[in-house]
Amino acid sequence: MRPFVVFDLDDTLFPEWQYVLSGFRAVDQWLATQSSVLGFYEAACRLFHQGHRGKIFDEALSELGAQPDPTLVATMIAVYREHRPTISLHDDASWALEYFASWTAIGLLSDGYLSTQQRKVEALEIQQAFMVIVFSDEFGRQNWKPSPIPYSAAMDLAGRRGEQCVYVSDNPVKDFVAAKQLGWTTVRIRRPDGEYRDIQTDSAHEAHHRISSLHELQNLIR
Repeated sequence: MRPFVVFDLDDTLFPEWQYVLSGFRAVDQWLATQSSVLGFYEAACRLFHQGHRGKIFDEALSELGAQPDPTLVATMIAVYREHRPTISLHDDASWALEYFASWTAIGLLSDGYLSTQQRKVEALEIQQAFMVIVFSDEFGRQNWKPSPIPYSAAMDLAGRRGEQCVYVSDNPVKDFVAAKQLGWTTVRIRRPDGEYRDIQTDSAHEAHHRISSLHELQNLIR
């Protein structure tokens, strides 16, 4: 039987920074209509590119002289997560989805809040490429990666055993350990500008193979 090739979404098929900036713009537009706060997009982008994570909304508001009220920040986060993003596939991802879907079954397995991840897939217009799509949030936050639950679900939906499955993703901290335990072949993509390109981890968490472009999968999986 031909391999079942399963892809991660964020930073594997498209650059996650595109989603982040798209979300900042949506929040900026919302703030401009609902408050006197102006310049959020520029402030948030600057902080993001400086490496800030986690509290960017609070920090950007403070820079702009606005009180980071918890209720306001919670609404901003909701706007961010629920916006329809402006994002696009990596060039090699467009090729990979078309190439592998032409001769074998492919799937998608992604972490993140369900509605957010669904909007990303809709914006990229890639639903039709996959035989199976699994969002780990469908099984509850406690079953996000590295939980084996979403991987098992993908296997069940595709009717495949572990040794028939390949997982292609970018974050060794959480992406590969459960897949390897279930017998999957794992492939880590380390893009030059990837968020997790420099992470080093132990052998249990590291993938079986490393690549820098999805084009390399052609020979690796064949």
